[in-house]
This record gives sequence, C-alpha cells and structure tokens, in this order.
Amino acid sequence: MAGDRHRIVGKPIRKVDGPSKCTGQTLFADDLSFPRMLWCKLLRSPHPHARIRSIDTSRARNHPGVVAVLTGRDLPIPFGILPVSQDEHALCLDRVRFVGDPVAAIAATDEEAAFEALRLIDVDYEPLDSILSIPDALDPARPPIHDYGDDGNIHKLVSLEFGDVEGGFAEAKEIIEGTYFYGGNTHLAMEQHAAVAVPEADGRIRLYSSTQTPHYSHRALAKVLEMPPAHIRVIAPPTGGGFGGKTDPFNHEIVVAKMALVTGRPVKICLTREEVFYCHRGRHPVLMGVRMGMKSDGSITALHFRTLLDGGGYGSYGVASTYYTGALQTVTYDVSNYKFESARLFTNKPPCGPKRGHGTPQPRFALEIHMDRAAERLGMDPAELRLAHLVPPGSLTANYLKVGSMGLGECIRKVVEGSRWKEKFRQLPHGRGVGLACGAYLSGAGLPIYWNNLPHTGVQLKLDRSGGVCVFCGETDVGQGSDSVLAQIVAEVLGIEPIDLRLVTSDTDLTPVDLGSYSSRVTLMMGNAAVQAAERARELLSSAVAGKLEIPPTRLVFADRHVFDAERPEIGMTFAEAVQTAEAKFGTIGTVGSYTPPPSAGRYRGAGVGPSPAYSYSAAVAEVDVDPDTGWVRVQKIWMAHDVGRSINPVLVMGQVEGGVYMGLGEALMEEQVFRANRNGVHKFPSMLEYKSPTTQEMCDVTTYLVEDPDPNGPFGAKEVGQGPLLPVPPAIANAVYDAVGVRIDEVPITPEKVLKALQAKDRRYGPADLPPVTWPPPLQVATPRQGGDGRAIGRAIGRASGGTTSTPAAEPARVDGRVTK
Repeated sequence: MAGDRHRIVGKPIRKVDGPSKCTGQTLFADDLSFPRMLWCKLLRSPHPHARIRSIDTSRARNHPGVVAVLTGRDLPIPFGILPVSQDEHALCLDRVRFVGDPVAAIAATDEEAAFEALRLIDVDYEPLDSILSIPDALDPARPPIHDYGDDGNIHKLVSLEFGDVEGGFAEAKEIIEGTYFYGGNTHLAMEQHAAVAVPEADGRIRLYSSTQTPHYSHRALAKVLEMPPAHIRVIAPPTGGGFGGKTDPFNHEIVVAKMALVTGRPVKICLTREEVFYCHRGRHPVLMGVRMGMKSDGSITALHFRTLLDGGGYGSYGVASTYYTGALQTVTYDVSNYKFESARLFTNKPPCGPKRGHGTPQPRFALEIHMDRAAERLGMDPAELRLAHLVPPGSLTANYLKVGSMGLGECIRKVVEGSRWKEKFRQLPHGRGVGLACGAYLSGAGLPIYWNNLPHTGVQLKLDRSGGVCVFCGETDVGQGSDSVLAQIVAEVLGIEPIDLRLVTSDTDLTPVDLGSYSSRVTLMMGNAAVQAAERARELLSSAVAGKLEIPPTRLVFADRHVFDAERPEIGMTFAEAVQTAEAKFGTIGTVGSYTPPPSAGRYRGAGVGPSPAYSYSAAVAEVDVDPDTGWVRVQKIWMAHDVGRSINPVLVMGQVEGGVYMGLGEALMEEQVFRANRNGVHKFPSMLEYKSPTTQEMCDVTTYLVEDPDPNGPFGAKEVGQGPLLPVPPAIANAVYDAVGVRIDEVPITPEKVLKALQAKDRRYGPADLPPVTWPPPLQVATPRQGGDGRAIGRAIGRASGGTTSTPAAEPARVDGRVTK
C-alpha cells in the first residue's frame, strides 16, 4: 500500500488513553469533585405544552440544605446552537414546550436535599393544545409553538431544483415512486450528561462538561451570562460517548455556571438517565416521498425527493438537519436533474438534532430501498445497477458538491465478493435473504455554525529540550480515538513515538479553537492542522541540525527519535539534541498550524449544507433469517466495506466501522423514541431497561473491509469513518427482508409486527401512505454544472436565482493557516 513507508501512520498502535481507561484512572465529568461543592437539580415540566402562570419557590428556599434557587427570570437571555434558532432558555420563562422542559433549579449541599426541594416548588401551569405528530404540525389551524419560523409550526421550508426535473422525467423509461418513514431514536451514550462549574477568585468561571463542542458551549455561556468570553473557561473531560447527543449547548451547563456565580461555590449536576431522554437531540423522525425516473440501462434521468421532519420543541440544529435530508443524495449515483423539498416541523416533544450521520441515514434508507425497487423493475442486479452509475471521482454534482476520491465501486465489489452475493441473491430458501445498500458521508462540514472566515481548528506544539513535545488542540475525544490520531500524526512527522507527546486538549483557555467533534470533521481538519504545525517544527529543527552537520536539510531523516543523514545514517543526533540545537539557534521552539476547508462551490441559498473537503463511502451486504410465522428478523452477518481514504490507525478504524454497524442494526430492528399520545406526550421508554438496543445476543457477525483510496484533502489521505458506516445498514437489512420473504418494510424499526402485517397485506408492504399535503413554495431554480453552455452562464443563472454573486462557482483549494494547499 502507498502508506507502508510510514512508521506510525497506518499502524495499529494502542490508543494513547487506553491504559488510563482500562485501569479506571480516567476522570469523567461526574467523577470530578471540589471542596464546598453543591449539587444542582432541575425541576422539569410534566406538560408537553403549557403556559407558566406562576412559580412559588418559597418552600424550597427554606428546605434544609438548600443554598440557592433559580427560575427563568434569573436567566432571561435565549440561546441555541444555530444563529437562526436562538429559541431556548436555560429555564423556561413563560411557556414549556415538551415534557421535561426545565422551569426551575435547586442548589443544595447534597443531592438528596436538592431532590427533596424540587417537590416543594409550586408551579401553576395553564395547559395548552399539544401538537404531537407531523399532520398536526402541518395543520394551519393549530396554534404555533414558536413565534418564528417559515409558517405556523413549520420551522424551515426548503424547495430547490437543480436542472430540468420535468424534462428528466419525460426522458425516463420507468418512473418509480415510494413513500418511506424513518422512526426517531436517541443516542444512548453510556455516560450521562454531567457538568461542574467552579467560580474563580477573580470573578471568572470554569466549567467542566461532558460535551462534544466546548467552543460552542463557551459562546452560549458568554451570551447568557453576559460575561466577557475571556473570563469563561470550558474544559471537556474525556467523554463517555456522544454520537451527536452532546453537541448542543444545554440548559444544565448554563444553570450550574450561574449557580456557581450566585453562590460562590462549585456546583455540580449529573442528569438521570430519564433526563438524558428529555435532553434528546436525537434522530429526527422523517417521512419521505421519492420519485425517480430511469432509462432502461438504469441511469437516473430525474430525482424528486421530499422530506418532512418532526423536529420537537426547539430549533437545535434543525435548519441544517433539514438540508442534510437532501444534500448528499447526489454524491453516490449520477443525478443530473434533482428536486428537493423539505419541511421541519415543531411538535411538543423533546427537540431533535444530530445523531450519528446527522440527517443522512433517513434519506439514505429511502434511496437505497428505492434503488432496489428500480433494479427489480428493470430486471437488473442491484449491485450491477449501482456500479454502472456511480458519480465519477473529481466531479461536481448537480447541487455543487465537489467529490474528490471515490472508492464506492471498490467497496461494492468487496462486499459482493465476500458475501458470495451472486450465489445467494434471489437463490436462498424462503425465509433467508441478502440485501445490499450503499452510503456516503462528510469528512467535516465545509462551514462553521456561525459565519466567519476563521480557521476551523488549530494545533500548537511546544518542543522541550528534553525531547518531549507538548501538543495543544481544542479537539474533543468522545471515545472515537481522536487523541490517538493527533498523537500518531505529530509523531509520524517528527520521527518520535506517541508516548513522547503530552496532549492538552479541549480546554478553551489553553488550546486553540477547534469547533468540536461533529460531522466527522476531527481527523481531516485537526489532522491537517497537526501536519502543518509538525512540519513547521521539523523545518526549524532541520535548519539548525543541517547547519551543525554541514549537510543539506533535504538529506535529513526524522525517525526512531533521531535526526540523521539519509546518505550516511551514522551521522546525526538524537531528537532531544536536535531540539537543543534549534533552541540555541532560534530560541524557544513552538509552532502552530490551522485548517480552513475549501469554500463551497455552490452560490445558492442552502449551499452551505453538504460541502465537505472529502466524502467517505460505504457498502454493506446483510444476510437475514426471517420467520414467516412470527415475523422475527435475525441478522446473521453483515459484510461492510468502507472507503476511509487512508487509515491512520486500522484498529481504531475497524472499531468505528463495527460500531456503526452495531448502531445501524439497532436502528433497523428495535430502537425507537416513542411517546404516549393518550398520556399527553409522555415518553414511553425513558430508561435503558425499556429502550431496546442490541446486546451481544443480537449483534451479528461482521466482516470489515477497509478500502484505502487516499484523498489529497486529508492528512496522509485520510477521510472519515465515525459516521458513514451506519448509513447502509438499515436499508441493507430491509432489502434482505424482501429477498427472504418477499415483503417490503418501508420504515424502521423493522419489527415482527410490521413483517406480519406486510405478509398479510395485498401489496406485500408495510409503510406510510403518501405524504400529507404541503404547500411548497416555488423552487429555487439552479442550473446544474452540466448545463448552461459554459461556466459563466451557470454562474449567472445561480446569481439570479439566489440574489447573490454572479461569479462562476468553482471548487477552490483549501486554506491551511491562510496558505493555499495542493
């Protein structure tokens, strides 16, 4: 392989935090304790929608052990993760919007006293009409949950058209239509949300929080507390899982910070598992309609994709989630004419947000089942249909996403061969079947959450004359192994070992800004910044060492903790001596690196969601047994191939792939966020006992293939692996169920009840009917890159449509610390 020349990159090295976690030395947020620390608890609404008439906290304030009580009047400034959705309050001011919305907070000397005092707070609620479904939210007669949004309870309404969709349908030999539903589910991270706020003597505040995005939490704290950002320090301790559930700034983080300022004492909160379900921010339930036109050879002439998202009570990442349900449909199979319509709706349920794959597993489920339907209609093998119409590497899609390396073809071939697909597909006994599906995901979002032209991440190195290197980076390790990736990259460039590095991460006072662990951005973006910082350090060392050894710097090799002459390896010095030599020449040795992704090629409204420096690709084959008498589905094995670009650490990569398979298996067969409509929006399963996810008994065998197709935009060619492998699993299982017993299950989770109903149905299908009626606005018309003559004509068309620039859209090179990279 191309990377075999590397000493550390590409090698299965033990995680740098492995020993401390295995021996119990790692301290998570809930492990932290400080002198005179208080405990905080939140009083949460029992109503899904109600006006707060009054809150009487007098009895609670007099309860033994209670030190402070807060209500919404103490924290009146709204916040939210997106600038367009600043709709949350740390404690509700005048209205609650879902069961579990916090209305008051207690700080007491012990946890039990805080719990007892909550029961002494008297809240007078006026219940309001509750909206608990997508059709209800679309009803214009229902009162709005928020006083902003595109229309009534429609938070965001999107209508985009690329190319000539109606003309594309006119060319089609076959037009295939379908409706699909992806049920909502939650993250189920092992570690609950926890935060500890510590006041400092000079009026500053320090917050330790189980968060994936300390930088964004820092911004929210500064806004709501009305404090200078430089006086707030946010530290993310090692995090016991996140999967997107810890990427928002949360009420409890702000509340404990305010409590610490009010009391002058450290304040801690750890949410119960039930409260974690109220925080949610998990997978949106999405209702989808797909209409696809195809020629006889399987080429797609037009694709019309519609999505309706149940967003819950607040905005969260919802605007981005809405666009994501349509953005990545074009980066796998060649689509010239594409129409996307979507609406995100407010309902009186816990707010939805990003969960592993953020907004993309739902539409991928629909598209991959639809591709199988098309293959059957055309009499083609589903694998061959996909292989024949892949997006070429280096192309620009209809919606202006720049595809770099593209290893999906090799992924398909790997799983087809490994699973013996051609011997099994449509040839196994009744009750057994195989299904295939593909997916694609980002290697980091191309734009920050708030608009700016600043780097997305930075790395600083301090080289010590002892030979040690301290690495400062704001990246957050949530169990995925990003600390190890950082250490391996820096060690590779400098020719030392990961154990020689001291990592300082996720501390807004000590580390340069990193936007957080989301959108699978860390390896590519942090990795590029780390490469740059390490290469700059190596340049300083090379200059000093070459001068002392009287050889050209280009002949120096950094390896095995030494710097030596490539032509005469016996001539050289240790790495520590090299640092001392450079320090004598230049002074203290410290370097920096940063990374900014290339700008989006699109110039239309909404073009900021979907662009990425690189896209990863996955293909999966699932083999299932289905009992026709009970409807029970057992997944026997999954073959998964993932185009990772380049494995920084193959063992970590395989762990992420198999973790994605595990989570996809749960979403496909059992995980579901269910609410009791007859009990007014109460969560049905707010515990790990009742909310079902796979155990070792349900987890299937997995064969993993790592396809290495290095991408020039990634560090050493690396692309993402944390989220993409989940996407093809649910549709592969659904397609396998059809192969096994001849019924289409067009929604997840695929439960035994649904299989039995499909077996009894005339159309041999279980799934939603057509979408409820929506008044879509006229679509924003955008010419595709394949139309309009030359690029200038395309640019003018986009400029007129968006009201913006008329410059020709073009993929530009990435900027690393302001410099253009190849």
